[in-house]
Amino acid sequence: MYARALYEAARERDRVEPVREELSDFVESVRAVPELRSVLLNPQLDPRAKVSVLEQLLGESDELVHNFLILLTERGRTRELEEIKRELDRILAAEAGQLTLELTTAIDLSDEEFADLVAKIEQASGHKVEATRSVDPDLIGGVVLQVGSLRVDSSVRGRLERLQRELATT
Repeated sequence: MYARALYEAARERDRVEPVREELSDFVESVRAVPELRSVLLNPQLDPRAKVSVLEQLLGESDELVHNFLILLTERGRTRELEEIKRELDRILAAEAGQLTLELTTAIDLSDEEFADLVAKIEQASGHKVEATRSVDPDLIGGVVLQVGSLRVDSSVRGRLERLQRELATT
């Protein structure tokens, strides 16, 4: 909800990319500076004190990002900041006709194999694909694709689990 609201406000002002960049920079700062993270995520610290710290830090930041971060802080939602940033990235990718997916394989793919697989997914989907990859040897073989909340499991482990469920229900 917050990511969608920020996206809509940025789009109305034709400031989507600057807002995305500035929010990403702020999230990275929270990750990199333990003191800032501690202040923002401390549930015992009064939200007004957090807002005061933010006001000093944000100085000449983009007005939308500034107001957005203050609103999140006032509503006690700073713990959700990283997820909101990821959701904003997903919204932007979807608007650009891009799929963001995670590809999990049983073995580590070479860069060439990974690129070939991504190219096949792009061809099949008709969308540009931004993919990350991971390895899970427990899959035995095959792949698992995760696109948002959609999961496509064509691994050997997944097939065995489906077969086991089918046999248990017959």
